[in-house]
Amino acid sequence: MKLIFRIIGILEGISFLLLMSVGLYFKYVLNDASYVKLLGMPHGLLFMLYLILAYLIKKEMNWSNKTLAIVFLSAIIPFGTFYVDIKYLR
Repeated sequence: MKLIFRIIGILEGISFLLLMSVGLYFKYVLNDASYVKLLGMPHGLLFMLYLILAYLIKKEMNWSNKTLAIVFLSAIIPFGTFYVDIKYLR
């Protein structure tokens, strides 16, 4: 379960960075919102899966509620999921 969570975390982090860089560049500079739609759906699914898996492995990882809150908040901060991977999963 931990390996799956790590993989989803990395994919979620990459999708977030792509959405915030490529997607927003095309939307606001080139006036083409198609990339936001293209990247937004996979990111949304990975985001929800990340939160669900974090909750499910809380007990396995012996995380306190504070640690779980940090893991949840990391999903909305750029590079946050990479921080969680290094700090709490390795």
